Amino acid sequence: MRYLASFVLILFFGQSITSQTYEVGLMAGGSNYIGDVGSTYYISPNAFAIGAIGKWNRSKRHAFRASFLYANLKSNDSKGDDRRVQRGFSFNNSVKELSAGLEFNFWEWYLYDGEPQFTPYLYTGLTGFNYSAKAVDPNNGNQISSYSEKWSVAIPMVVGVKKTIGRHWVLGAEIGARYTFTDNLDGSDPDSAFGTGFGNLDNNDWYVFTGITLSYTWGRIPCYCAF
Repeated sequence: MRYLASFVLILFFGQSITSQTYEVGLMAGGSNYIGDVGSTYYISPNAFAIGAIGKWNRSKRHAFRASFLYANLKSNDSKGDDRRVQRGFSFNNSVKELSAGLEFNFWEWYLYDGEPQFTPYLYTGLTGFNYSAKAVDPNNGNQISSYSEKWSVAIPMVVGVKKTIGRHWVLGAEIGARYTFTDNLDGSDPDSAFGTGFGNLDNNDWYVFTGITLSYTWGRIPCYCAF
C-alpha cells in the first residue's frame, strides 16, 4: 500500500514534488495609466496600489500565482505634450483586478536547504478587472465623468526580482504592465449613447503597477509514506 501511494504521488506531482511550497503575502506600490490623456511615459507611478498575492511553487523554476490588486489611476493633460496641454482633460479612475497565471524563475528557487535564494522572474496570465466607464460630459463643463461600472480583461506582463529574508519571508520588487481590452479607462471611447470619443481610438489603454511584494512561505518536503 505504501508503494502504491508513492507511485500515485510521483505520477501526479512529478519529480518537482520535492520543491513544492506555498507563499501568501501583500503587494504595495504605485500605479499609472497609459492612454489618451496626460503623460505618455510608460513607467511613471502617480497613484497608489495595494493588493494580496499567493503562489504555489510547483518546481524550482515555475510557480502558479494568483493575486488581487486595487489600483488608483489618474492623469492630467497638463503633464502631456503641447496638444494635450491645450486640450486640458483630466480624469480619475480605479481598477480592481483578479489575476492568475504562471511565474517563471530565471534561476533555481529552492526554499528548503536554508541557503539564501535570489532570482529574477517573469509573470503572465489572464486578468479580469472592474473599472468605471467614462465620457466627456458637456453638461459639466466638458469634464470627464463616470456613467457605468464595467468589467474587462487584460494581459499582465510582469518582470521582477525576489529574495529570501530568513527561512520564511520573501521580498520582491516588480514592474507589471497590463494591456487591457478597453479604450475607455480615460473616457476617450465611451458607448455611443454617452458621448463621442477623442484621441487615438485604435489603441487600447494600459495600466502599470510598480512596487514590492512581501510574502510568508511555508510547507515541507513531502515524504512518501502511507496516509
